[in-house]
Amino acid sequence: MSWKCLIRKIVKKPLSAVIKEVCDGWNLPGPENYALQYADGVQTYITESNRLDIKNGCILRLTKAPGRCAEDLYKGIQSSDAGVRCDSLKELASVSTDVTFAQEFISRDGHLLLVKIVEDSNESNVIMTHTLTGFMELMDHGIVSWENLSSVFIKKIASFVNAKPTDASIQQVSLDILENMVLSSHSLFLQVKQEVTMERLIAHLQVTNQQIQTKAMALLMALLQTAGDLDRQVLKMCILLQNIIHSSGSVQDEMAHYLYVLQSVTLNHLEPRMRSPLDCYNQEQRDILHGLRQAAFETESENSLSHERRRSLCAKEFKKLGFSNNSNPGQDLVRTPPGLLALDTMYYFATCYPDAYSRFVLENSSREDKHECPFARSSIQLTLILCEILRIGEPPSETRSDYHPIFFSQDRLLEELFCVCIQLLNKTWKEMRATQEDFDKVMQVVREQITRTLSSKPTSLELFKNKVNALNYSEILKLRQTERLHQEETLAPPVLELKERLKPELLELIRQQRLNRLCQGTMFRKISSRRRQDKLWYCRLSPNHKMLHYGDVEEDMDNPPIETLQEKIPVADIKGLLTGKDCPHMKENKGKQNKEVLDLAFSITYDVEEYSLNFIAPSRTDFCLWTDGLSVLLGRDMSSESMRSELEILLSMEIKLRLLDLENVPIPESAPVVPKPPSNYNFCYDFSQTEQ
Repeated sequence: MSWKCLIRKIVKKPLSAVIKEVCDGWNLPGPENYALQYADGVQTYITESNRLDIKNGCILRLTKAPGRCAEDLYKGIQSSDAGVRCDSLKELASVSTDVTFAQEFISRDGHLLLVKIVEDSNESNVIMTHTLTGFMELMDHGIVSWENLSSVFIKKIASFVNAKPTDASIQQVSLDILENMVLSSHSLFLQVKQEVTMERLIAHLQVTNQQIQTKAMALLMALLQTAGDLDRQVLKMCILLQNIIHSSGSVQDEMAHYLYVLQSVTLNHLEPRMRSPLDCYNQEQRDILHGLRQAAFETESENSLSHERRRSLCAKEFKKLGFSNNSNPGQDLVRTPPGLLALDTMYYFATCYPDAYSRFVLENSSREDKHECPFARSSIQLTLILCEILRIGEPPSETRSDYHPIFFSQDRLLEELFCVCIQLLNKTWKEMRATQEDFDKVMQVVREQITRTLSSKPTSLELFKNKVNALNYSEILKLRQTERLHQEETLAPPVLELKERLKPELLELIRQQRLNRLCQGTMFRKISSRRRQDKLWYCRLSPNHKMLHYGDVEEDMDNPPIETLQEKIPVADIKGLLTGKDCPHMKENKGKQNKEVLDLAFSITYDVEEYSLNFIAPSRTDFCLWTDGLSVLLGRDMSSESMRSELEILLSMEIKLRLLDLENVPIPESAPVVPKPPSNYNFCYDFSQTEQ
């Protein structure tokens, strides 16, 4: 019987009837003791609920029914022969991934048998590893609640984790079991927290076994997230994780996720400050504000000043500090985010780096008002940018793994980053020669500098500082230009080749536009020897492109008919096109014409170059249109900057349209190799014959 026919019968007949038919075909008695199972990949039993998931090409096998398999393993686990027990538990760990088998085994209280083996702890390490693995697989299906486990069992699993000289496989599975306990209920979390010490878990992070490290990190994250607060030893753990990041060749995806979670949970403890506005009636916060002012400006004793004088002096100094509301600077910190976090970062910078702080404030105080980089306003915006980049306030994602190695080298990452970046901001401000109107542009550049540097995964603050300062404004402009070109894929050889093929067609389009523009005509002014613009004349090309008509017109005539233009020059008689200082009417007034007029002047010569028609275009655009159009009439190449710009725009638009269907598809550097033709073409399949 073919498997294709078997699949068709599975879909149409009851599953029991199909199994009976298969058993009868192979002379196997007792079809109720057999079941169908996928033979490749995860060995899942075929049931009435999943039978429709079978696809053509799936390989099935006839095997023991899940109930019979569960019964045999249940008996084998209780055998007096250690070899039989070991083999049975090993097989159990493999088949427990299937929910159908798990239901059968648990219905016989098989999971309680495994719990008893763990509690007794009389078996070898190999048997214990298989027991714990099988137990974990059974519990993963959610058939039995974790809360039904005894405290003796929990203590025994915790002892495997706490024990120093023990089997790595046992510790790995035990850590996995404890993590699931912590995440399942608060009562189990309290028990696990009591039994497993933080010191022991941190010790597991120092081993060379990456699986143990990852499982220990998973349990730590479960404990920290469930507890809702950070243990004092987390900082010590961060230092150890820094060693792991440096020592390991590559951090595995699962470990990277847990590092990201730890980073996110830790940084989110700054969220309350970020969400809290400054309270103008809070004396402590007001003292910090005035501390910023006093640290920047050395003033005489304020006590000797009158109230009005002191108030005026404070307002003046707060203005120099860059507060928008200098009479009540606390209003600048009412907006959340960043709220009080901006005050914290400014105060940290002023107290930990007083020289840099004073230099920043005094340097900008000596500049013109419009070129001054406002410290307070910049600090508030920079703190907000750092909060967004570090995702402070966002709950940890279940899929992200983009942690920052620099986080594990700093106790106060946000504050230290701020101290580096506020000095970077001042440097970038000077490089851009910015004014107050350019504030948003500067902040965009600084955000880009920080983001690009952090994406390179610096492992220390010093490395971050060196990299971010090397990424100056000119480098940012270069990177933007390069990325724009790459984004448009204009650097790929196939695209360059496509450009070259499109050029002739687009150049012809520009030529036709130029000739049409000449046919519409343009009004020019005559300039006399006394350089007075006293007369107007009009010139246009005939519709058949054979005659150039021109003549004097009145100022109120916008588009005179071609018949009113009395003079004409046959295009065939035009001999040359001159521009700028080479034009006859420019030579006649040599030394008297300014550069603007020279840039707009052009002439055509005709009748063996004895005569010329002289033009001064109304604008640079008209100059380009006419010189290009006349070049086309003369059979020459267009050369104006307007033509080059328009050609680039048209090419870019055409390329984007052509590549629209290839979005996110990488374009190879060279064409793929054409495969050799097949030896014969006898691979046609006849669909007219359907299998009965």
